[in-house]
Amino acid sequence: MKSRGPYRRHSTQFKLQLCQDIRSGVIGRRDAQRTYEVSANLIQLWLTQFDRGELNDEEAEASVIAEYEARIAALERKVGQLTMELDLAKKTPRLATAGDSERSLIVTGPRPALSDGVVK
Repeated sequence: MKSRGPYRRHSTQFKLQLCQDIRSGVIGRRDAQRTYEVSANLIQLWLTQFDRGELNDEEAEASVIAEYEARIAALERKVGQLTMELDLAKKTPRLATAGDSERSLIVTGPRPALSDGVVK
């Protein structure tokens, strides 16, 4: 048996579709185990929930909506962070680049006198 690593989470839609397929005879339990690499106990648990009516379309929609809301919240946080960084960048004075027409130095003082090329 392969090592699967961390626990996997299956969407309610997946569970619902798999249970409907098993109950309608489209796929058998063992075929579902092999195809989706899901344990027999987990399939039995899902089928029990399905038979009780605990897996339904409303719950599937609610889980999808919850996933979307979590994604929206994460994106809103990212937009807020980027907005703050942009505001900070706008407030920070821009340093002159080498391509600027005027020379801008951090330390200013009198300009050096031009020499005639003779060093004393």
